[in-house]
Amino acid sequence: MDSSNSTEIAHDYPPFFKIYKDGRIERFAGIEIVPPSLDSKTGVESKDVVISPETCVSARLFIPKTTKESQKKLPLLVYFHGGGFCVETAFSPLFHNYLNSFVAEANVVAVSVEYRRAPEHPVPIAYEDSWAALKWVASHTDGKGPDEWLKNHADFESVFFAGDSAGANIAHHMGLRVGIEGLPGVKLDGIVLVHPYFWGKEPIGGEDTDAEKRGKIDALWRFTCPATSGVDDPYINPGTDSKLGSLGGKRVLICIAEKDMLRDRGWYYSKLLGKSGYRGVVEVMEAQGEDHDFHLMNSTCENSVALHKRIVSFINQGQA
Repeated sequence: MDSSNSTEIAHDYPPFFKIYKDGRIERFAGIEIVPPSLDSKTGVESKDVVISPETCVSARLFIPKTTKESQKKLPLLVYFHGGGFCVETAFSPLFHNYLNSFVAEANVVAVSVEYRRAPEHPVPIAYEDSWAALKWVASHTDGKGPDEWLKNHADFESVFFAGDSAGANIAHHMGLRVGIEGLPGVKLDGIVLVHPYFWGKEPIGGEDTDAEKRGKIDALWRFTCPATSGVDDPYINPGTDSKLGSLGGKRVLICIAEKDMLRDRGWYYSKLLGKSGYRGVVEVMEAQGEDHDFHLMNSTCENSVALHKRIVSFINQGQA
């Protein structure tokens, strides 16, 4: 093999990663990880579990300190992290800290799914891994399953899916699969999509029409999902999915940001659900003056706090 291939770049996707001609992948974003812990600030405890040794699908579980004081079962949040299907991890400081804070305030049990990423594992593998994680979660109903935290503390009658960006895309598809196939023992109460990663060939609303910018999004999608038919694939454009009305859950909260390039897709998704025959309630929250994933980058700003409280309220609605 030509040794020069080790330094020659085959694909460059700043600021995410580079792929060299010898097949080596160098990631720049979302590469830091932190161990599970007992968080001194919130009292939230976390641990890691292996769901499938064969595929290395795993998850980080979180429980609030209230579980030590009460036997009451708590709502269960299944979270899918963002990162364009190709960067970040459930074990990164970004998502670990976010879920510590969220679990403490919402008083929920959380499962943060670690799915395999593209390009080594192209989409739709992330969907299949996430579905495998959901089936593992469902195996704990009726006091069964291997994990004591889920058996003792999770209320499977009050389950929520949530995610940001590509994770919101996954949460949508998992909700759709639950609506079509069902997930025995699990009652999907609601879905939270934060800055969902949806796209399409034709610009909608006030969406950017710049060919170069749109081309970069198109190229990244084709790279993470090589078998795709393009950006009108139902995987990334729910407007082309004839089964959209089958989405599971009683409620959907879509959170968008005014300056996010994906903003109009969030509004479009809410309208699509209204026309699809979906029988649940659809809510939209827009953060003015903010960009994509702002709540993760600056968790203490006014808009981040407001977003945090809105999602907590959405999940706790109807809780005794």
